[in-house]
Amino acid sequence: MRYGILGVTQAQDDQGALVPIGGPRVRALLTALALRPDRTSAPQTLIDEVWSEEPPLDAPAALQALVGRLRRAIGRDAVVSEPGGYRLATARDSVDLFRFEDLVKRGRAALERGDAGAAARDLGEALALWHGPAFADLPDRTAAARPEALRLDATRARVEAELRLGRAEDALPELKELTTAHPYDEPLHALLVRALRDTGRGADALAAYENVRRALSEDLGTDPGPELKALHAELLSPETPAGASRAAAPAGGIRAQRAAERTGNLRPRLNSFVGREPELAAIRSDMHRARLVTLTGPGGSGKTRLAEEAAAGLPQAWLAELAPLDRPEAVPGAVVSALGLRETVLIGSEMASPLDDPVALLVEYCAPREQLLILDNCEHVIDAAAELAETLLTHCPGLTILATSREPLGVPGESVRPVEPLPPDPARRLFMERAAAVRPDPETVLRESDAVDEICRRLDGLPLAIELAAARLRMLTPRQIAGRLDDRFRLLTSGSRTVLPRQQTLRAVVDWSWDLLDERERTVLREVSVFAGGWDLAAAEAVCTGPTADLVGALVDKSLIVATPYGADDGDGMRYRMLETIHEYATERAAEAPELRAAAERRHRAWARALVEEAEPLLRSAGQLPWIRRLETELDNIRAALYHAVVSGDEEQSSALALAMGWFWWLRNYCREGAEWVDHVLRLGVALDASAANPDPEAVNGRSHPCTAPATADVFDELATIDPVAAYLADAEEDHPLHRTRMKLRLLQLFLLSESQPVGAMQDERSRAYVARVRSAFAKGGPDAATLPGLVWPLTEYYIGAVEDRPPHVDMRPQLDAVVANCRAYGGDWEIGVTLMLRTHIVVDSPGGLHGIDGDLAELRTLSRRVGDRWMRAQVCSAAGETDMARGLFGDAKSEYEEALRLAYEVGAYAETPFLIARLSEIAFRDGDRAGALTALEEASDAADRYGVTDSRAYVRLLRAQIALDAGETAHARVWWEEARAETLRGTPPPHFVAALDGMDALVTLAESGPERGLPRAADALRRAVRGRCAEPVTAGLVDIAASVLAQLGDHPRTVRLLAAACHWRGGHPRAMPERAEADRAEAAARQALGADRFASERTLGTSFTAEDVLRDLAEAIEEYPVDG
Repeated sequence: MRYGILGVTQAQDDQGALVPIGGPRVRALLTALALRPDRTSAPQTLIDEVWSEEPPLDAPAALQALVGRLRRAIGRDAVVSEPGGYRLATARDSVDLFRFEDLVKRGRAALERGDAGAAARDLGEALALWHGPAFADLPDRTAAARPEALRLDATRARVEAELRLGRAEDALPELKELTTAHPYDEPLHALLVRALRDTGRGADALAAYENVRRALSEDLGTDPGPELKALHAELLSPETPAGASRAAAPAGGIRAQRAAERTGNLRPRLNSFVGREPELAAIRSDMHRARLVTLTGPGGSGKTRLAEEAAAGLPQAWLAELAPLDRPEAVPGAVVSALGLRETVLIGSEMASPLDDPVALLVEYCAPREQLLILDNCEHVIDAAAELAETLLTHCPGLTILATSREPLGVPGESVRPVEPLPPDPARRLFMERAAAVRPDPETVLRESDAVDEICRRLDGLPLAIELAAARLRMLTPRQIAGRLDDRFRLLTSGSRTVLPRQQTLRAVVDWSWDLLDERERTVLREVSVFAGGWDLAAAEAVCTGPTADLVGALVDKSLIVATPYGADDGDGMRYRMLETIHEYATERAAEAPELRAAAERRHRAWARALVEEAEPLLRSAGQLPWIRRLETELDNIRAALYHAVVSGDEEQSSALALAMGWFWWLRNYCREGAEWVDHVLRLGVALDASAANPDPEAVNGRSHPCTAPATADVFDELATIDPVAAYLADAEEDHPLHRTRMKLRLLQLFLLSESQPVGAMQDERSRAYVARVRSAFAKGGPDAATLPGLVWPLTEYYIGAVEDRPPHVDMRPQLDAVVANCRAYGGDWEIGVTLMLRTHIVVDSPGGLHGIDGDLAELRTLSRRVGDRWMRAQVCSAAGETDMARGLFGDAKSEYEEALRLAYEVGAYAETPFLIARLSEIAFRDGDRAGALTALEEASDAADRYGVTDSRAYVRLLRAQIALDAGETAHARVWWEEARAETLRGTPPPHFVAALDGMDALVTLAESGPERGLPRAADALRRAVRGRCAEPVTAGLVDIAASVLAQLGDHPRTVRLLAAACHWRGGHPRAMPERAEADRAEAAARQALGADRFASERTLGTSFTAEDVLRDLAEAIEEYPVDG
């Protein structure tokens, strides 16, 4: 399959035929995926690209639906779902954008080496790939700027090749169209002037020059650039006869002026220039609008090379290298030398022969000329460079200055252009090109594409760092390099011998910036190194000392801190971060001042704790969304605070952080991570108790105590040797000042693990005793049992009540009634609502659960509206949907599940979504929409895999088994059932799901092996469901399965009795399809076989059956119909 995104999105099969894709949204999705061929795109990235600023309320669900439609168009295997998002499984050269880029690169190379014929062919082939505007189907085509600019650049280069081949006459019509469409594009106008000149139309060439000169002057207030002016001077010169052929003129126009005029000092580079096409166009545009343009950025970001490339082709471009200077007063003399105005060595540590007034000489020389002066590396002589720039610009009207510096010059009229790190694709291209220069087999080495991507990402896209890493390919593989980047300053030390020492190693590059800071700036850089993932100004002020705002601003100006706008509810603000390389360097510098670092870490932990404790109650309110986003944004900082709290032995602080984060971890599906943090804190408590009881550093497990070990010790490895369960069982610690806190942590850990622990994971005697003791601490009630995590203590029944792979057999209603009453006494609306919801969800699946449930649902709706928590509202809708499903009201259930899904997406409770989507799939199946059910199951499966929801994965596979069996695909049904069973063993399935799994096993066995083998399976399924206290609709469904088996055996009396019992247990609510049709067929056959009177008699008898009666009837049937052999 090939994909075209240079126009309306297209897909072609291997025969070249167009494949129908679908509507604009599907085409937009394919465009977004094709922009990153064979690389994973995050769901939020795709949502942003497909819907731009107007995503639907249930954007993740809408995205999953789009993925399903796209798969149906181009093949399921073409779009791969994997952790982190979706991937278009195709090669890079299968997408026309990347074929275009490769052909343009090849064509440019041919042009540079003088092969105009090859250049014209490659560039023509590249341009022929276009069939409309790039990314035409994306609502926001900002990303199209780069390929559109490259398209125009390729057009210029192809026309240049045509002119070199002597085809000026053929090029003229196109050039006239292009210059009309781009009236201010000077390179295009220069090509038109050249084409007119080369075809002997000197007067027309002069007229064309005058047209562009007038347009630039009148519309933009500027004059033509040096290339056009040079062409104009040549046309007026009698030395060049009109019509003389210039077919072999170099690219971009005439490079040389008359011999009397010096022509710049830019030297050809020895390696290629990769990426930066949009930046080049922007810089050239800046130089038309402003006479001083400063490129700023951190060391190694490629400022010098970018400046040289922006000046390439200009006949009067001069580079003054200021990096070697160590005195500000040497700046004017260095520029004099760069311009060739004297024959002397560049001034470095000593002045070779001072000029009387180098500034006056520069003004005298530059004033009458049109020139571009590049002042390179100004940061260490910033004041002198700024002063000289202002003086020259004031006295030399034809002079433009392009400066590179790690901070702006601060001169009036300055246009500052930050040089950002390379984006992922250009960074990868740079690495691969430099790799080809150091390895004879770059294709073999670079097969480790994931490692290459990791290198480029962790090196922040900094060109110098990437080149230094590529140089290491002489002895290391990409994976080895990536694995050593934690020690990047020791690794990246193999730079070019011909550059300045400060550019030969990564450390030297950053040392240069550090040396330019004053002591206050160094202090703040050390202090902000405690942040992880960024910070805002308020956070910096809480952690740093001194005038924080001013100092952070200074570090932003010096390109050591990156400032990025972000949207906040109370207005726009700025968020700050350091590139990973700078962060690692700052961390090393902070380690040189341990007291300063420790104090900053303490303030950081205090700030993080205050943040999460403020957020914790608001996460359950109507105003929860901005707080969820806030904690997501600061998640790395919160992790860092927890890490340092544990490492420093601060149990109270780490406990407070963990407890305040508990609900966020649950809500946002960070349950495993949260449980691990709680485990670390509990182990820390044991270690501290042991240390207090016995100060001997060998007291704990014969090892150095984690909190007294050297700072270089791996504290977490030491904590891993401690057993918090054994310690708690040995000492109830009730007199410990942190006892209540520790009990909350223990219950929180059990809660976070409740949906991910495999069945029977804590069934050993020790674990059951531990859970029972934790449970008893909260079962007695009180304030701690009326807040999170205390109010979830009834869920521990699933730990201590299970035996092997069977669910608990106790009636949980009394426990749930107790927890609801306790929350009414000590809790608030949210706590009451959660316990009511918990009771509703559990009771609806228990015997007699539908009685009285409507009252709870009514109160829940009132409470959830009053609280405003979207998660709670979603849970109420889900509980109402479960109730409707139990009653056979599938239309009502569908409405409830759809609303629950919308709310879950809105609040970001993505772990809830796979089950809800699967429920909607089941409803579609029961409504006869098999295709819709399968599509929804694909979405549910993708979501369950993405968010790691084991129980939902099992449910999806069980539904697939049911749909396959209904279609007569027995072998497929068995495969899906086996997968569902395997998933069940990995999670904590509720009793009613185990019953459904057993029932499906009976049905598949019936289809595979006949009723004699299916009947014992059906009886066993019902027996287990009754023991597991499953609700009547669940057991009734299993009785219906047994009745179907008996109907195939021709046992009509038992069939009628069982169908009647099942109908009675349902309380008059109808059966669902397809079970209803199967029951109707069985009853019709029985009525015909038995006659009306016997049928009615058996039916009446069955209506009175209890579960024991049904099981006894089935046991007798099993004896009557033994399995053969």
